[in-house]
Amino acid sequence: MLTTPTPHISAAPGDFGKTVLMPGDPLRSKFIAENFLENPVLVNNVRGVQGYTGTYKGVRVSVMASGMGMPAIGIYSHELFNGYGVENIIRVGSAGAIQENIKLYDLVLGQGACTDSNWAAQFHLPGTFAPIASWELLSEAVKACEASGARYHVGNINSSDTFYGDHIGVPEGLDSVYGLKKMGVMALEMEAAALYMNAARYGKRALCICTISDHILTGEETTSEERQNSFTTMMKVALDVAVAMEKK
Repeated sequence: MLTTPTPHISAAPGDFGKTVLMPGDPLRSKFIAENFLENPVLVNNVRGVQGYTGTYKGVRVSVMASGMGMPAIGIYSHELFNGYGVENIIRVGSAGAIQENIKLYDLVLGQGACTDSNWAAQFHLPGTFAPIASWELLSEAVKACEASGARYHVGNINSSDTFYGDHIGVPEGLDSVYGLKKMGVMALEMEAAALYMNAARYGKRALCICTISDHILTGEETTSEERQNSFTTMMKVALDVAVAMEKK
């Protein structure tokens, strides 16, 4: 168990709720707190990674940014799980679609997370570890999507260590994308696999819910402002999951 404050979180013990929503962008964390939580309190701002705790539908919920990439979410999820007693982390992020039937602003719920990362090596496991979401969080997210009428997809996502790959000499730079596409992977993002592995290691729960911000195959994309402020369906779904888990 870590002592608190931790190296990257200045909050006091008890400052976080049982469930933490974790967007990559600190400004999205601020947006969620100011637009959905009642009486939000800033409990962490180390390195500008804003974390807030408030209430939603009478339930105490927290939201804190993770930054970009698996090393970043790996640090913050480790400290939240082990230093602050957080039980559930729901990543609320953006992803790039690689299937034709998935459209801009659709939600993807990551049942599993493929990865090119070496994150699992630290656990000294034989063979290949398959990072998966918590069934409890996933099933509640599906219920929340159905109740809200959200357009959503459940399945595999891919967590990559690279955003800009070196594709010199590769037609369109999409060789690896087409490989993932043919295996049914829905979308690309950069954090879920590490989050899922940390949750597995420490007996906690994790889920990645992403809004499709761009489409790798068609070139469609949203703006940075839209990604920060317009993914409200995803935010409401995640908050409703937090409420449902509080009652269990």
